[in-house]
Amino acid sequence: MDKISHAFPNLTEKQQSQFSLLEKLYRDWNAQINVISRKDLSEFYERHVLHALGIAKIITFKRGARVLDVGTGGGFPGIPLAILFPETRFILIDSIGKKIKVVNAVHESLGLKNVEASQVRAEDFKGKVDFIVSRAVTKMDSFVPWVKKNISPKHKHAMKNGILYLKGGELSEELLNFPKAECFDLKDYFDTPFFETKKVVYLPL
Repeated sequence: MDKISHAFPNLTEKQQSQFSLLEKLYRDWNAQINVISRKDLSEFYERHVLHALGIAKIITFKRGARVLDVGTGGGFPGIPLAILFPETRFILIDSIGKKIKVVNAVHESLGLKNVEASQVRAEDFKGKVDFIVSRAVTKMDSFVPWVKKNISPKHKHAMKNGILYLKGGELSEELLNFPKAECFDLKDYFDTPFFETKKVVYLPL
């Protein structure tokens, strides 16, 4: 939690409380349904919560914006972002029902009114959103065709609507077909070795 408070010093008491509850909620659920590796649980706030919040170093989502988290797994990056941006609507989807069960239990326990979660594949999701967020579900060549139909043509932010993708490693080859993509190094925002190769890829659509 100290890492979260240091990186985001303007959290309200309610947000601090919600973030502080996350680890226990996920530990309890992980004992029943494995959504986070045991190794990562020991570094939960850095590898899951702070990593998800890397997107918030690139953009501040506005009131009334709609954000779709594709392949959310146990709720990342969607749940931490929903805590940070309570006036933004987050739709979390995953094709695996037991993961959505965990997501629903967590957001209900936290009292997050701005989250809805559904078991649905990205290809089958019908709604329009401002941004799509995800954490390394697949390569960009596969991901973009799944989700580009869901980007709203009306823009609320200075950044054009599109994808904000948490990725790691060398991406130049993967992004060859996407000349408009921009990479933001998370090591510029978070000073720990875990973030040395982690990036947010922004692709306007």
